[in-house]
Amino acid sequence: MNAKAVVADQPALYPQPRDNPQFTGHDGAEKILLDAFNGKRLPHAWLITGQRGIGKATLAYRFARHVLSVGGEASSLFGDSAPVSDMYVAPTDPVFLRMASHGHADFLSIEPTVNAKTKKMRTEIVIDDVRAIGGFFSLTPAEGGWRVVVIDSADEMNRNAANAVLKALEEPPKKALILLVSHAPGRLLPTLRSRCRKLALKPLADDTVEVLLKNAYPELPPQDALELAHLSDGSIGRALELQDQGGLVLYRELMTLLGSLPDLDISALHTLAAKIGKAGADRAFITFGDLLRAWLGRLILSLSKGGGAGDTEQVLFDRLATLGSLDRWLEVWDKSNHLLARTDAINLDRRQVTIQILLALATAARQTP
Repeated sequence: MNAKAVVADQPALYPQPRDNPQFTGHDGAEKILLDAFNGKRLPHAWLITGQRGIGKATLAYRFARHVLSVGGEASSLFGDSAPVSDMYVAPTDPVFLRMASHGHADFLSIEPTVNAKTKKMRTEIVIDDVRAIGGFFSLTPAEGGWRVVVIDSADEMNRNAANAVLKALEEPPKKALILLVSHAPGRLLPTLRSRCRKLALKPLADDTVEVLLKNAYPELPPQDALELAHLSDGSIGRALELQDQGGLVLYRELMTLLGSLPDLDISALHTLAAKIGKAGADRAFITFGDLLRAWLGRLILSLSKGGGAGDTEQVLFDRLATLGSLDRWLEVWDKSNHLLARTDAINLDRRQVTIQILLALATAARQTP
């Protein structure tokens, strides 16, 4: 299997979900969709949830292809033939090719579009993007079967767009299917959530992420794949992003610094701060912030539970448990989140923010519980 075909929400280097013929790691979720379709009990709207990069959009497009491939007039799926047990549609299949090229008359995808005035990609899905759903559903299916809409992602809809989609959910025609992809379903309108069948995808297992990484990067050392899987929190999209952006090197530099707490190598601290704080290092600073927040989260979880698995990171956590109180680490967590969130908003000096956060960690480690 080609690991690159599994990724959702991934960098542009990898095929987008609509172009991915393969899928892995969520057999249970795929079976739920297939059983509903094969049993003629298919709800008209599904809310597919889970963290970024685990395959939600890939699953939505995979299911859409399946429905359009076997659900037309020519299909005997609902006749005497046995139900299809697999949602795979070959990349050479006409349905696959037409969907990938935005040329299938019975398929509509809703995503953020380019603002005609600014010529830049919008950060949200606006009402003009979703108005097409009403007209699309009013048409007779071109191939006599289903009409399918994928919204990726529903979280990006503004309120007007969400209300327009809600109207479509309230009055769906026969054989109409809407698949909403959501990273944070709690942000969606409660009325919208209530009209969808929910399908939650779990994070991928670390060993699955490792295999997919090795398939994507055959020359990747096993230790690198292991560490990237650990840092990805079950998201192959996140693991690939870290690999592409040098995140593992940045993580190791950060761990070298944190490993000496409560002391800090001031020279190394300033070197790291200069590296990620310089002009043009926007992505590096964002990656640093993500890595640091995740590390602090794992530290706090470890301290609250009292110990862990005994790997290198856990050994450090156990030592830090004897140096700083849980309350103090929580204070650092809040301060770090606040500074990182406001850095771009009020144009703070990224170099100084990096130094300030790491010095706060050193101070917390000097306060014996």
